[in-house]
Amino acid sequence: MNITGLQRELTSRTLEGVTRRHFLQNCTTGLGAIWMATTGQSLAANKVGSADASLGQAVPQLPGKAKRVIYLHMIGAPSQLELFDYKPDLAQLDGKDCPQEFLEGKRFAFIQGTPQMLGPQYPFSQHGESGVWLTDRLPHFQEVVDDVCFIKTMQTDQFNHGPAQLMVHTGQARMGYPSIGSWVTWGLGTENQDLPGFIVLLSGGRQPRVGKALWSSGMLPSVYQGIQCRSAGDPVLNISNPTGVSRDDRRTMLDTLSRLNQRTYEDFGDPETLTRISQYEMAFRMQTAVPDVMDISQEPAHIHEMYGSEPGKESFANNCLLARRLAEQGVRFIQLFDWGWDSHGAAKDEALNEGFKTKCQQVDQPMAALLKDLKQRGLLEDTLVVWSGEFGRTPMRENRGGKTMTFVGRDHNPGAFTLWMAGGGVRGGYSYGETDPIGYSAAQNPVHLRDLHATMLHLLGFNHEKLSVPFQGLNQKLTGVLPARVIHDVIA
Repeated sequence: MNITGLQRELTSRTLEGVTRRHFLQNCTTGLGAIWMATTGQSLAANKVGSADASLGQAVPQLPGKAKRVIYLHMIGAPSQLELFDYKPDLAQLDGKDCPQEFLEGKRFAFIQGTPQMLGPQYPFSQHGESGVWLTDRLPHFQEVVDDVCFIKTMQTDQFNHGPAQLMVHTGQARMGYPSIGSWVTWGLGTENQDLPGFIVLLSGGRQPRVGKALWSSGMLPSVYQGIQCRSAGDPVLNISNPTGVSRDDRRTMLDTLSRLNQRTYEDFGDPETLTRISQYEMAFRMQTAVPDVMDISQEPAHIHEMYGSEPGKESFANNCLLARRLAEQGVRFIQLFDWGWDSHGAAKDEALNEGFKTKCQQVDQPMAALLKDLKQRGLLEDTLVVWSGEFGRTPMRENRGGKTMTFVGRDHNPGAFTLWMAGGGVRGGYSYGETDPIGYSAAQNPVHLRDLHATMLHLLGFNHEKLSVPFQGLNQKLTGVLPARVIHDVIA
């Protein structure tokens, strides 16, 4: 090759290595770099300065009372009128046509025409020193109500499942935003470098409608996204080395890969390269730590009896026990999703008088056991446990095409639903907010999901206005741009 040909080859290879980041950084005296900075994108290192710093612990802005969160989401939106919101007046209206004043200007997922009112399907009675009214469907949960704070006037902007679930977990009805678990681990880091700071557990046989978007890291570094684990089989897919590959072989491969990635980072300054290094290293450590912590067969018989757990099966009971084990090991945010709570009455398994009873039996004992177990181990004091659906159900019986269905169900209601919290600095044996006499909308102290998020962050030691990241010209926050308030009345 002559000198001219060699120069062309070198020039070609140099240009192939130039990325858009180089172009924007160097062209027109750096105006491109200034524009990228306004969108929250970085040409060099950002908050994450090294491969391990992304999981380091930050200093909270406030004296937080909670160190970790266990969030129990009942996918499909359980009916508050059959569980927590006692409405004797509604029982008197059972079977009567719904007054038009409750229908005018309202949007429903399925109801058409004039539906009939539907009274509570199960008896209620008072429990605990606090005298909380509860359904007879949750006999085990009745034993722990004095540790629980109920918010009975939760509200959301969405009445369809997917967007409503996104609202609960990301504060937005659109995909692409960080989940609350990602915000918390980004803000606080993790207490155990051998385990992910944010773990997701599923039960009920199906994933949520919008899937992994509910535990996405959005515009935050991807190291903060939730890691889905399984309560049956290998806890994480592909966690074991392939046949013929030893742990020493894997270590040698990762060391080589780390050096290559470090060189790439030095050349291009993309912080996601550091995230990649962190994730490879985390995966290597997880090969030892995860199988051990996820092995609930190590628990004594009386603990399994307490939760109703069965090693080797996928169940909400197993996941509740796993949540306690993960909390003990320093996992910052543990998210449980349980499918099967969409009680429209279109079929037997989603009817309030059939499938709903089964779902209550599946969650009652485990969620009560989780609170008892955390308390007896001294963990409930600094573990915030949250239970909710994505919206509530109507006081009217659902119809299809204006006709009453064979099975009993209720339609979606974003105007009022019940959520409960326990531990983590929350006021036990207390109910906040009150709905109208039929449980249709908030009558006193409405609480939007933004307010819930602000309160959760406050309990963890963060001002929701200051926990933000610049992206696309806006300081993105879990609570968004609309007003949000901390509900101080629910804090002990």
